[in-house]
Amino acid sequence: MKIDGSVAVVTGAGSGIGRSIAAGLASAGASVVACDIDAASAADTAAMIGGVAATADAASTDGIATLLDTARGTFGPVDIYVANAGITGQLGLGDDEAAWDRIIDINVRAHIRAAKALVPEWLERASGYFVAVASAAGLLTQLGAAPYSVTKHAAVGFAEWLAISYGDKGIGVSCVCPMGVETPLLRGMTDSPDADMRVAAAAVTSAGAVIGPDAVAALVVQAIVDGTFLVLPHPEVLTMYRQKGADYSRWIAGMRRYQRTLR
Repeated sequence: MKIDGSVAVVTGAGSGIGRSIAAGLASAGASVVACDIDAASAADTAAMIGGVAATADAASTDGIATLLDTARGTFGPVDIYVANAGITGQLGLGDDEAAWDRIIDINVRAHIRAAKALVPEWLERASGYFVAVASAAGLLTQLGAAPYSVTKHAAVGFAEWLAISYGDKGIGVSCVCPMGVETPLLRGMTDSPDADMRVAAAAVTSAGAVIGPDAVAALVVQAIVDGTFLVLPHPEVLTMYRQKGADYSRWIAGMRRYQRTLR
């Protein structure tokens, strides 16, 4: 995918990884719609990168339609869509059914709904690029938080399916799976008054270096150019993933031990 001259939409662009990806795409020559549910944050990002802000719920069909209409009306048809918006959700089994629905909507259905809106026109043009920002938790797991782990696994699975189904038809897909990144989301977990939430954060921060969002964004931009599917800002995740696949039972036993040390 040629980024220079393209039109890109980035969700969750008000801060963290989303803001850095929006800036990276703009620097590479894309016209960017910075979306966030927080209007002020979206406006700040748009002003910083010379793009356009859009305030919408990127998990809803209507919100996605608003984003795409904003992009088309301002810049033209969307070439690149970065599904970055995400939440941590509840701890443990996530007893609140409404909270399960919410995290599934934001972390998974947002990707599905965006793809359903974009893939038909991308097929007509034989061109388009979808970036799913998932997590290392989607390849491994997230200690202490079933909703986050489950939805990130689902995001990886959906990205795989898109890449397999449409890769021969001009549509590119990248799936981004970082561990610890210095973002408001991770800071909120680390500083939480809830001890279980702090353990969940420690599971991330103790597993590897906490990197800046700009480092993630640089890899994402390069992945779009190169057509790379799996983006691993923490290379050690690949080793962990291979160990998991090589001996699943041993890996689970090791994760139990790791959990005990954190507690």
